[in-house]
Amino acid sequence: MATAELTSVSPSKEDIALARLSGQRLAPLARRGHPLTLRVRDAGQEETIELPAGAVKLLQVILEDMAAGRAVTIVPQNAELTTQQAADFLNVSRPFLVQLLEQKKLPFRSVGTHRRIRFEDVLRFKENIDADRRKVLDQLAAEAQDVKMGY
Repeated sequence: MATAELTSVSPSKEDIALARLSGQRLAPLARRGHPLTLRVRDAGQEETIELPAGAVKLLQVILEDMAAGRAVTIVPQNAELTTQQAADFLNVSRPFLVQLLEQKKLPFRSVGTHRRIRFEDVLRFKENIDADRRKVLDQLAAEAQDVKMGY
């Protein structure tokens, strides 16, 4: 299994506006769940592109996220990440991620001298951390209200 090529796109203000308009036009077509034929024009050249229904739905999701100003990253299912890619996704340093691996807090496999981490495991780890953080924040907010700190 090859490591994933992660492609991230952070939208500019112009991209956000265009994604909003394009997404609004695509939404009713995407909801039908059928393949689409698109005409694409660039510098006077026109091409016809056939998109499978799944790609149309995925494109709609991408446009919605971009319209909301969110960066979008496409990761293939069953993708494996390098330690640096996993660290970047979790927004931690690579040495910290390696500690997590060595402490068996995150599963991985070795490929020669390199470690590979399944994206779904990284995502599950992140979701668990986020859930734990939310619990702690809820507890802090409840305690602050109990002592009438004004939160």
